[in-house]
Amino acid sequence: MGAITTPWGMDPNESLYQASLLTKLNFARSPAKFNPPITAVNPGETWMVVRPLQRGDYDKGFLQLLGQLTSVGNCTRKQFDERFTFMKDAGGYFVTVIEDTRSQKIIGSATLTVEQKFIHNCGLRGSLEDVVVDDTYRGKQLGKLIVVTVSLLAVVLGCYKVSLNCKDTLVAYYKTLGYVLEPGNSNCMNMRFDSS
Repeated sequence: MGAITTPWGMDPNESLYQASLLTKLNFARSPAKFNPPITAVNPGETWMVVRPLQRGDYDKGFLQLLGQLTSVGNCTRKQFDERFTFMKDAGGYFVTVIEDTRSQKIIGSATLTVEQKFIHNCGLRGSLEDVVVDDTYRGKQLGKLIVVTVSLLAVVLGCYKVSLNCKDTLVAYYKTLGYVLEPGNSNCMNMRFDSS
């Protein structure tokens, strides 16, 4: 029996990156405190799963979720598939989502992009972007969970730092997750990792 495919001929379970990377995250390394304790592998609810973006997430409300953050526009399935394929083939794109498996709905998302550098011994620099949690699921530590997951993923990938830009109102929140304001650079915040 072959892989399940969609009417448009693609595998809906195809992941943007290897899900096994999420099993390597060390949540003890994060300054963020979870009460009760949760991780990407054990998000606290049996109906919740943290995983890489999948091709089939087009039908699970991924773009509608992003619409709660910013303007998405009219992204067709064809455009979604083309961008998904490009990002997967190019490498360096780690879109991570939280799915409510009861409703098969994407309820949280964050993007880590990894940039190849010549500095820092040809190091890798991560950027955290597009962090969003569905309005109806707020207050369940999901924003913290998705940010910490993606930040720790940067560690596993070997990034020397992760940067983000945020609104004034979110600076204090990101500080609790280990990010530090970059002096003289507006609301650019960084998390640096030692090389050990």
